[in-house]
Amino acid sequence: MSEERIHSNIKQMIVMRKDLKNKQGHKVRTGKLIAQGAHASSKVFFDKGTIVTENGDKFLKIPLTDEMETWLEQKFTKIALKVNSEDELLAKYKEAQDLFVPCALVMDAGLTEFENPTYTAVAIGPAHVDVLNKITGELSTF
Repeated sequence: MSEERIHSNIKQMIVMRKDLKNKQGHKVRTGKLIAQGAHASSKVFFDKGTIVTENGDKFLKIPLTDEMETWLEQKFTKIALKVNSEDELLAKYKEAQDLFVPCALVMDAGLTEFENPTYTAVAIGPAHVDVLNKITGELSTF
């Protein structure tokens, strides 16, 4: 298999809840969902990072898996998927953790759209699609 083909098989899945309602009971704005997915995507990396100071300058140092490095060097392929409930979202997060796949769970603070802090999205990967399919293979695109 060519190196290009191998790299194209490294992706990140962004899993979001489609059941979310705002304080007024209406469907959550598309922009809010996009922001939550973006938070999840970057949180995978930032959660692993530490701030280090060298010669007075501050840097974010992030240890990377081979798949994370490949993904960053390539196309940043993301696929948006949907679940029907918080329970499903948390189950996908746990499955990713159990398989030691980089993942991040986002909880919205509940300051604008929601009454309370609310789990909204999970990023799973970057990882090889064969591993990702074990976790998210049955989910539909958003």
